[in-house]
Amino acid sequence: MVMSRGFNPMQQVKALQDKMARMQEELALKTVEASAGGGMVAVVVNGRQEVLSVKVDRQVVDPEDIEMLQDLIVAAVNDGLRKSQEMAAQEMGKIAGGLNIPGLKIPGLF
Repeated sequence: MVMSRGFNPMQQVKALQDKMARMQEELALKTVEASAGGGMVAVVVNGRQEVLSVKVDRQVVDPEDIEMLQDLIVAAVNDGLRKSQEMAAQEMGKIAGGLNIPGLKIPGLF
């Protein structure tokens, strides 16, 4: 097997691992916000797809219509998770774009 000059696959893999570890730490600190019901239910999700907070406006709390509240929470959380995944994909794309590893393909990053 002939390797091109200047290409050290182990060094490239180590660099990728280091960058990925740093990115995971950074994503834990970055957040997105999402809401449903015109802001009646709001959530904050970090870049690791962890829900950090849920806020529910008192006006939407109706003991006679719990299903509506549940639907709003689900909608807000799903929107927050989607936004978080998009943010994470963009950040990971920055890492992948800076590396030149022939044959390496990571779904969603290239």
